[in-house]
Amino acid sequence: MSALEIAQKYYSAFNNQDWQAMLELVHPDIQHEPNEGDTRHGKAAFTEFLKMMDTSYEEKLSEMVFFTEPSGQRISVEFVVDGIYKKGDEGFPEAKGQRYVLPAAAFLEITDGLISRVTTYYNLNRWVGLVS
Repeated sequence: MSALEIAQKYYSAFNNQDWQAMLELVHPDIQHEPNEGDTRHGKAAFTEFLKMMDTSYEEKLSEMVFFTEPSGQRISVEFVVDGIYKKGDEGFPEAKGQRYVLPAAAFLEITDGLISRVTTYYNLNRWVGLVS
């Protein structure tokens, strides 16, 4: 499977809320760099992140555009997040089922046929404004 196919399968699993399928595509030593906060290292930390996301947010991604580079090891993707804020996250506004639509992007690195890095970017201030 090419790096592009791995990334596409990963985001398809995300949209299907198939967390196990996502986890099967990530490297044991995954480095997850969120938009804000500390970098998570390892599959266990990434699994905990997915559990928190599933509890607090319901999101679908659309308008996905994937970009590759010549080595085939790095993929970037831009997309639109259509979400529902289900349960409050510490340091953020109270959750009351607010809907939001927000552009975002991610960068992925593939090592040994698995995703070894995910770096995500979006405008946090804009998101806070949408759910406030």
